[in-house]
Amino acid sequence: MTFHDRSIPNAPKPPATCVAVADSLSDLMKVVAIRSAVYLAEQACPFEEEFDRNDFCSLHLIGYRNGEPAACIRARFFADFAKLERLAVRAEHRKSRLAFEVVRAGIQICRRKGYRRIYGHAQDRLVDFWARFGARPMPDRPKLVFSDFGYTEMLIETEPHPEPITLDSDPYVIIRPEGAWDRPGPLDQSADRDVTSPLRVVQPAAA
Repeated sequence: MTFHDRSIPNAPKPPATCVAVADSLSDLMKVVAIRSAVYLAEQACPFEEEFDRNDFCSLHLIGYRNGEPAACIRARFFADFAKLERLAVRAEHRKSRLAFEVVRAGIQICRRKGYRRIYGHAQDRLVDFWARFGARPMPDRPKLVFSDFGYTEMLIETEPHPEPITLDSDPYVIIRPEGAWDRPGPLDQSADRDVTSPLRVVQPAAA
C-alpha cells in the first residue's frame, strides 16, 4: 500500500496506485462523485441515506489509479473503536487491487491514531472480502438491514501500532495534517519565527 502525502512541497509524481487523505473541498467532491456513481447509480440508494450528515465529521481516504480518483472509504472515530464505512470503488476499477489498498490504508490510519478495534457493517455478500483483513462477524447480534441491503456487523482487532499518536507525542506531531504525522507541517515551519504577536504579553488588570 502506497500512502501518498500531497503536502510535501515539490513532491515527486505519485505512483500509479496510491491512497491519500481527502484534505480539501475538491477532494470531498471526488468522494461524493465516487459514492454517487456506486451507491446512488448502481445500488439505487436514496440520496439522504447515502449522504447521512456524517461526511463533514469524518476522515475520508481516496484511492487513485493513474491520477484518477477511483475509490474511497470513510472513517469515524469513537471512544474505544474506529468505524470504517462507505467503501466504494468505481466499476471500471474493480478488477484492480485498489479496494484492498484503500481498506489497508484505512486500517493503518486507525491504528496510528491508537485504535485497536475497528468496527464495520459489511453487506452480507461481502463478508468474505472483509474477512481477508481479519474482520470477524460479531456474535449474537440482531439482523441489520438498511438501504435495502442486509448487513453483518464485523470487528477487526489489531495489534497496537508501534508509534501511535498519544498525549505523550510531540505536540508538533499532533497538529500536523491528518495522516502526515511523520513530516514537518505548516506549524512546524511557523515555529522557526520569533513570537511577534502584540497579544503575547498579557497586561495585569488595573487595580
